[in-house]
Amino acid sequence: MKNNIAWLVDSNIYVYEAWQYCKSPQVDYKGREIKGVIGFLYFVYQLLSKERPAIIAFAFDEKLKNSHRKILYPKYKIDRKPLSAELALQFNYCRTFLDSLGLYQSSSHYYEADDLIGTWVSDLRQQDYRLNIITADKDLLQLVEEGDHWWSYQKNYKQTVKSFHKRFRIYPSQVADQLALAGDKSDNIPGVPGIGMSTAAKLLRKYGSIEEIFKQQATIHKMQIRYAKKVQDAIAEHHDRIQLAQQLSVIKCDIDEANTADILQQRAIDQSAFRDICQQLGLTTEQQREWTALIDQLYSHSSQ
Repeated sequence: MKNNIAWLVDSNIYVYEAWQYCKSPQVDYKGREIKGVIGFLYFVYQLLSKERPAIIAFAFDEKLKNSHRKILYPKYKIDRKPLSAELALQFNYCRTFLDSLGLYQSSSHYYEADDLIGTWVSDLRQQDYRLNIITADKDLLQLVEEGDHWWSYQKNYKQTVKSFHKRFRIYPSQVADQLALAGDKSDNIPGVPGIGMSTAAKLLRKYGSIEEIFKQQATIHKMQIRYAKKVQDAIAEHHDRIQLAQQLSVIKCDIDEANTADILQQRAIDQSAFRDICQQLGLTTEQQREWTALIDQLYSHSSQ
């Protein structure tokens, strides 16, 4: 295990993907479908057994009616469907299973999983950890610095500062500003009319940040981009919208609920809770042995 690397998992996407694509016919002790759980547990087992992380934490999103972003902009993520009871069951089982193994997991009642991860990244970086951010969410690229990886694990697709800059010719630290200019339809974040991701990247390559774009907006019409004067006028007209979108796009890295110190604490397997959750999920004795053997092998902190 590499002790100076912390693995931070953006968990929801892996539960959603399992729920959508996993073909497991397995049901829980009440006969309810649990393919989202089975797929997520498979992902976690593969991650732990192949990568052998010394430090790992799982961040979950809750369906927040009053998140700090919704207070800023009530239409934020307005098109997202409510969480069904069937999906809520998958998340509850996944989190309970991780807890029983002593694997750290957390969520916030006010912030998103991105903000938990952002705060963990900030705190752990100050302790000289390098970060592997396990996700498929492009927003989390903004957290990546030298020595870190943004990693879409199921697709084995990684990004570093170098690889991201080589492909997009901007830096991960500019991603939030890019989204603020172009908008993000998936989160219903409004952008500037007429500015897409490509034009936003060109502006950031020249000016570096939204603040510098504002300062030098009178020179935008001189750029070698299509409709440069219209772009300049659009930015001048939509200052407030850009600033709002920037607040929505930037991941917070200083939330009190993050409790980064808890990630570094070694916790024991709760054998009673583990047996209970395995019984509810219908895991075989052999599957239970495989899990406990893996955790013991990695962390050597199992208790009876």
